Amino acid sequence: MSTSSNNSAPMEARSTQARRPRGTKVRRQRVKAAWLFLAPMLIALTLVAGWPLVRTFFLSLTDASLSDLGAANFIGLENYLIYEDGRWYGVLADPIWWRSVWNTVYFSVVSVSLEVVFGVIVALILNAEFKGRTIVRAAVLIPWAIPTIVSAQMWAWMLNDQFGIINHLLMTVGIIDDPIAWTASATYSMWAVIMVDVWKTIPFVALLVLAALQMLPKDCYEAAEVDGIHPVRVFFKVTLPLITPALMVAVIFRLLDALRVFDVIYVLTSNSTSTMSMSVYARQQLVEFQDVGYGSAASTLLFFIIALSTVAYLYLGRNKIKLGGD
Repeated sequence: MSTSSNNSAPMEARSTQARRPRGTKVRRQRVKAAWLFLAPMLIALTLVAGWPLVRTFFLSLTDASLSDLGAANFIGLENYLIYEDGRWYGVLADPIWWRSVWNTVYFSVVSVSLEVVFGVIVALILNAEFKGRTIVRAAVLIPWAIPTIVSAQMWAWMLNDQFGIINHLLMTVGIIDDPIAWTASATYSMWAVIMVDVWKTIPFVALLVLAALQMLPKDCYEAAEVDGIHPVRVFFKVTLPLITPALMVAVIFRLLDALRVFDVIYVLTSNSTSTMSMSVYARQQLVEFQDVGYGSAASTLLFFIIALSTVAYLYLGRNKIKLGGD
């Protein structure tokens, strides 16, 4: 029996070696087919996104003006930073740019955090069994379905200090004595913008979390109920870890939107420095000041900030999931 076993082992090894080239060939064919199917999309992305990005970076190295792009001259990195006559000039030396960076980061962190918290709460409510749940689910999606420009203008009217309904309601119940200029005040304007953005995007987070909740196994909850474990502990120990991948998807999409926010801020507060985002700053340089080179430099910096933030978030999130799995 030992002789037959010894003979069978080399035969199995030879058969495995004989199958390897075939498996490698099949895998190469699959990879080749995948690239073939992806080629149209990659070409379209290169034309739609890649070329404008390259051209924007090129314009940021020139003194191009909106009135005459053809007369642009190459000036290197002067739009970014240059030391001349004892002073620093360029986007990186502009305090308004750094104020817009801080406004954008602050807006992104606060709004996305609130959206995740309230989105999870809304998703948990919609996941429960109650009468009229279908109607409530449809109603919750209404803010997300409204275009951002429309919702921002709607809130601009509601927050107006002269005829806005928000001030009227707050004065009626006695919370405030005089009308507040929510979108014109340096103290309240940022929070007004955050409130409008959170109101609109909570349904997006709630929808993704709700989809994840409905895919969770019921056995864990049945076992926790039998053991008498408190629902709050079940949420943090069972539910939250299981829906973390869906939350990561929601956060990364919302973070991308928040970092390049323009419409809601511009409609509500225009070019106010107290709420100016990086996108609003770039638009002001490009359109109002007609300085295409300077505005392109700001747009390029905005792109790199968003790209680095996305890569850092994905890297940290992936490592956190791996550590949690271990």
